[in-house]
Amino acid sequence: METVQVELGTEGRPLEATVEVWNAAGNTPFQARVYSEDGELRPISATLEIPRGPSTIAVRNIGQMEFPLTAGVDADMVRRPSPEHQNAAQYVQGGALKTYPMDPTIDAVEVLLETGGMPMNARIEILQGPDTNKQVIELYSENGMDRPFFATFATPWSGNVVRILNTGPMEYPLTASVVPAVPRG
Repeated sequence: METVQVELGTEGRPLEATVEVWNAAGNTPFQARVYSEDGELRPISATLEIPRGPSTIAVRNIGQMEFPLTAGVDADMVRRPSPEHQNAAQYVQGGALKTYPMDPTIDAVEVLLETGGMPMNARIEILQGPDTNKQVIELYSENGMDRPFFATFATPWSGNVVRILNTGPMEYPLTASVVPAVPRG
């Protein structure tokens, strides 16, 4: 198994969690802090690469005790990026920001972040309205080629904007692509 699907949600409450990939003691090649204003309307759905040997996926609820979450990790029903990502990829220098306004007819988007083998530090925000964060993911990957980040985000109603910030240094650019999600079938 080299790829897993991680699904996080709530019953209409806020969601705050960390997701980590552990490879042996003291080795965390991927980690993310995730937030969703409403884990039922906007669940977290990410595909994680776990190459080279056995790994452990750790999900920790860091929200308030009154806000439980549901978590699932599946190696069989893994969502793959659609082919449109090849044509939509854009270079994002370290410290740079890219915004992607969404058409109101788009119910969900796919976000794919990769590097050419360098470490990847990024922040993905799904906004609706002026600076209103509906979802935020801050992530680190030790190698954005072996461990790219792929996620699907629900974008209900109008006024959704995807904002991607490369929080790494200028020497660590990444490639980002945001395309409408293909319905699961």
